[in-house]
Amino acid sequence: MRRKKPGESWGEKMPGESFYRENILDHYKKPRNFGKLEDAHSQAEDSNPLCGDEIAFYLKFSEEKISEIKFSGSACAICLASASMLSQEAKGKSIQEAKKIGKRDILGMLGIDPGPVRLKCALLPLKVFKLALYKHMGMRG
Repeated sequence: MRRKKPGESWGEKMPGESFYRENILDHYKKPRNFGKLEDAHSQAEDSNPLCGDEIAFYLKFSEEKISEIKFSGSACAICLASASMLSQEAKGKSIQEAKKIGKRDILGMLGIDPGPVRLKCALLPLKVFKLALYKHMGMRG
């Protein structure tokens, strides 16, 4: 997998990009809600075989809201930061609110344009989160 060289951009520069890069590195180095929920009501996992990113999400629900959320995996900085930020955003949301989280929300949280090559890295956590969410909805009947 090709790594970013010092001084090389991940995509187009956006205003305040250095702040967002620092935020991405913070979530990468100290991911929030990282780990597994052994008693999860729903879980899903997926990978990006092109770059090797692997992510799993674990969800618990209480009164139709996401009461606990964890994720695990091995991935690049953008993917892990995206998963960390998404887990913070989704916790406490109703199922209906969580269903509305989309690509624009993820890119807004990251605050950078990851470019076409890294877009799949940024969106893999969203895909896996939605798989776990819809899996739970399907189990409810």
